[in-house]
Amino acid sequence: MAARRPHTAPVSTSITFADLGVPAPLTRVLAAGGISQPFPIQAVTLPDALAGRDVLGRGRTGSGKTYAFAIPLLARLAASQTPRRPGRPRALILVPTRELAAQIDAVLAPMAAALSLRTLTVFGGVGAGRQIAGLRAGIDVLVACPGRLADHVAAGHAHLDAVEITVLDEADHMADLGFLPVVRRLLDRTPRSGQRLLFSATLDAGVDVLVRRYLTDPVTHSVDSTPERAAPMDHHVLHVRGEDRLAVLVDLAAAPGRTMVFTRTKHGARALTRRLVAAGVPAVELHGNLAQSARSRNLLAFSDGTASTLVATDIAARGIHVDDVALVVHADPPVEHKAYLHRSGRTARAGAAGTVITLMTDDQVTDVRQLIRRAGITPTTTRLRPGDRLLAQLAPGERRYVRPPDPVATDRASAGRGARGGTRMAKSHAPAVRAGEARPVRATQVRAGGAATFSARTRVGARNGR
Repeated sequence: MAARRPHTAPVSTSITFADLGVPAPLTRVLAAGGISQPFPIQAVTLPDALAGRDVLGRGRTGSGKTYAFAIPLLARLAASQTPRRPGRPRALILVPTRELAAQIDAVLAPMAAALSLRTLTVFGGVGAGRQIAGLRAGIDVLVACPGRLADHVAAGHAHLDAVEITVLDEADHMADLGFLPVVRRLLDRTPRSGQRLLFSATLDAGVDVLVRRYLTDPVTHSVDSTPERAAPMDHHVLHVRGEDRLAVLVDLAAAPGRTMVFTRTKHGARALTRRLVAAGVPAVELHGNLAQSARSRNLLAFSDGTASTLVATDIAARGIHVDDVALVVHADPPVEHKAYLHRSGRTARAGAAGTVITLMTDDQVTDVRQLIRRAGITPTTTRLRPGDRLLAQLAPGERRYVRPPDPVATDRASAGRGARGGTRMAKSHAPAVRAGEARPVRATQVRAGGAATFSARTRVGARNGR
């Protein structure tokens, strides 16, 4: 899994991390990674966080929030010199997804090593034995998803009474009703005197519930106040017929470069991945029905270029960072505008450009219009059919599929493979890959089970699945 890449667009040519009070061991590690100057969210929050203040920070996705809390957390732990104790982490970072936990730990690792600090990730989908052993050995920083951590706390493997610093990343998502009860139970177990840092791409009433309960005299920093307009990101709505959706998706996904396609449900992500693969597009899936090993394997395939397209539910809308995602496609428009913003934020990161496309059918027009209005964007809306020249403009380059899409054959192939269990490349339907063309994804990189059909007509008002 790729860690977040070094920043490429510093806030100022005159401000350095050392100027902000970052200790020399950390500045050396940052410099070795090509990070010499801070982004805006880091420049405004680091002085207060290093001073021990409670901080509420908002910055658009890809703005560098991870370093904004990781640097002061590690610096303050090193300065306090409190010894490690079995089962009692000194700092806690709560995150909503496994992938985000792993990526944060990848950012922490080199800096923590320079300060002789120990980190551990805790999340579901994997065996608990190594996590329990790590907790018993004593750690400084625990990066955890709430559900699995709550299990360890209940079993007596983890105690939060020694936590000096607590970080809540993606705080708006953690304030959702699905997370809030367990998040509150965990935070209630941390010392009231500890430092609390809350970071999010959006701040709303849900976050305010956590701020009022857990932060003491917090300082609030908000940068990129109009993130969608400030980002080099083009938004388009493509008005298509339901029966044309697959052909349009295949055309876009087959273009060179990395593409992320979002569906509403896990079932839809699995089925659409099969149909793209059957059409010759190297694609993998990411959703909550996959085991963690499959999720990691598929994300790695997307990161290293083995697969050019990642089909995902909203589980990938936050915390997934892969370099150079050129195109985000909302195959199913999300329910909430926040989900739209977070999904879209997978492209145009750290100053790079990107394109966001929403597919809209006739029965989705009203809901999509409300969605984009709440998101505060002004997209270009175009009614089109497969083969329209605009598709080549939005996703330029020679198409990478082995053969043109055939929706009927694709459905038949998907159903047949589902009945046998598992997904394989449709070798009998695809000619050998010629020089210069993308190779199909290995069968082990795509996991699916059971016959499924990608819904061509999905109402926006339905609940997002994970």
